[in-house]
Amino acid sequence: MNRNLEARPRYQVIKDFIYQAIRDRTYPAGACIPPENELAKQFSVSRMTANRAIKELVADGLLVRRQGLGTFVTRIQAESPLLEVRNIADEIRGRHHIYSNDLSLLDRVRVDDNLAGRLGIRVGDHAFHSLIVHKENGRPIQLEDRYVNATLVPDYPQQDFCQTTPNRYLSDLFPLSEIEHIVEAVLPNKQEQELLKISPTTPCLLVNRRTWSEGQLISCARLVHPGNLYRLSSRSSLA
Repeated sequence: MNRNLEARPRYQVIKDFIYQAIRDRTYPAGACIPPENELAKQFSVSRMTANRAIKELVADGLLVRRQGLGTFVTRIQAESPLLEVRNIADEIRGRHHIYSNDLSLLDRVRVDDNLAGRLGIRVGDHAFHSLIVHKENGRPIQLEDRYVNATLVPDYPQQDFCQTTPNRYLSDLFPLSEIEHIVEAVLPNKQEQELLKISPTTPCLLVNRRTWSEGQLISCARLVHPGNLYRLSSRSSLA
């Protein structure tokens, strides 16, 4: 046996086991995990040790107890403020969940009439196009389809978006001065279905976002979220 595994507290071994099972969907959202007495028997520990592992996972937001029914994997419903631009990786980690992503595309393109208008540049100018699936506990919750002004951000394709997000990289370079959000309810197209692993009839929230810094339009993004996993919120003072 690996000495590092032997050195770990037994409750941590159980936590890591359940954590990984949630991540690889052995225990999908809504699934009931084994009861404490079964976990105690499986890992040759006391029920108190198994209870500690479960309690900490409940505190982390990964599990929820239902009196008389058992302990279940939390159904993720991310929430993001409509009037702000937040880094999705920070949002997910702030919920004590695991952030990951898949970079599907990072390319340099010439813009057409439609894209030129959205980015505020001339037809035929270059933009960088990135397509990233953001995941929470291994489950896709956002497809980010982003175009970036290549003249203003020439090093965009050289970034490692497994280590940072486009939002974080662009925000560090260009402090945000203005945002535009247009929100729609849509059904996913074929590409969105494949990347988000959803059916053609899954209702989605679409956020069309444009961001400016000191009067310069930096990027435009199409953010698609499965509606059952994501919601937007807004709060403002009328005083």
